[in-house]
Amino acid sequence: MPQVADSGRKTVRRRSAAPDAVPSRVLHKGQQTRLVILDAALSLAAQAGLEGLSIGALAESTGMSKSGVFAHFGSREELQISVIHEYFQRFEQEVFYPAIKEARGLPRLRALFENWMKRVTEEIQSGCIFISGAIDFDDRPGPVRDALATSVRVWLAAVERAATLAKEEGQLVADADERQICFEIHGLILSVHYEARFLQTPGSIERAQRAFEQILARYSSGGP
Repeated sequence: MPQVADSGRKTVRRRSAAPDAVPSRVLHKGQQTRLVILDAALSLAAQAGLEGLSIGALAESTGMSKSGVFAHFGSREELQISVIHEYFQRFEQEVFYPAIKEARGLPRLRALFENWMKRVTEEIQSGCIFISGAIDFDDRPGPVRDALATSVRVWLAAVERAATLAKEEGQLVADADERQICFEIHGLILSVHYEARFLQTPGSIERAQRAFEQILARYSSGGP
């Protein structure tokens, strides 16, 4: 499972090493094929949700045989979990990693929110796998739900850590509740998806941005 590291610490990502016995050219081709399937699966999941994924649907969309897809994902559940992991990895690359280049504290917290909002605006038409997945699997225990919940918890922990660093830098009041701040920021994201995607309310993005500034103002210490 890919993981977002603490916002104030070095991020380390490890992947399982490939067996030495597998020729590199074969492994490379296999990885490329797997990525092609995952790209198609991500597009399908964005439109139809994780429940809309199936080996047959992917075989049709990629022009592969069912057995060819099955060779990379031995079951529908494994496919769904792989899509969650790939989605989260891309989320990290677009939202988290650019933000940690910013200074500790409010600059980093702002960057996390701005990058998150940028991704939200891109997903208003296609949909967010985390949000649609939560609807599909909120009351269905199992590995798919666990993968979804773990991904979201890891991400929210990074946002909370950024708020903690802002407090440590003296930019937020000493008694600021970083978990509450994270909760409110997450609430803005969920509200934007609902207002902009479902209700198609004009100005939803701008309202969320103003609300974010109000959150920071409410907890600001007035420091640097």
